[in-house]
Amino acid sequence: MLTKADQERIAAAIAGAESKTAGEIFCVLTRQVSRYREVPLLWAALAAFVLPPILVLIFLERLALASIFSSWTEDSARAMQELILRGLTTYAILQLGVFLIVAIIVALPGVRSALTPPALKRYRVRQAARRHFASAGARLSKDEPHVLIFASFRDRKVELVAHSNIHQIVGEGPWNAAIAAVTDAMSAGKPADGFVKAIEICGAALAQHFPPTGAPKNRLPNTILET
Repeated sequence: MLTKADQERIAAAIAGAESKTAGEIFCVLTRQVSRYREVPLLWAALAAFVLPPILVLIFLERLALASIFSSWTEDSARAMQELILRGLTTYAILQLGVFLIVAIIVALPGVRSALTPPALKRYRVRQAARRHFASAGARLSKDEPHVLIFASFRDRKVELVAHSNIHQIVGEGPWNAAIAAVTDAMSAGKPADGFVKAIEICGAALAQHFPPTGAPKNRLPNTILET
């Protein structure tokens, strides 16, 4: 996802930002936070429940129109029973077939990605970002301001995580601008540019509210983590 030059640019941007603040910034870029294996089953189940009943309703409507112009006899009643039985069997086979076909199609990576609900992607990315934040920030306290910029390349989702007291002090403006910078850059196929810009935005916000109190501790790595 990133070249060596990109990684060096990001590391330099973090070092520059941290030299002006007591806070720390760390970055994570993952290819995708989940394979969303449940999505093909979801769409397959939805199609299997919706499409066959529509076809049955169309069939019954035509059958009703035909019966208006015919007289019922014992033979016609028996034929109707056979027709209904055949229809139910066809319905079951059709439902299974629709389920399998849709599941196979949606299981294709490109289709699955396109049909994964954005809300599900956002939830999975947010959960992954919080796990990284808790893990990387375990060695730091709430009094040591630190910010995580987390991005999922294929999901095109970005999360910025910091302790609530930092959010309250800084406000949402810089965080939203940093998220937009990475999101736009990923859409353009240049994630490194987005990270550098987001680091500069976060660094300026941290420098304003958390000025340096001595030599930088640099307790978190400046290199971006790629997973």
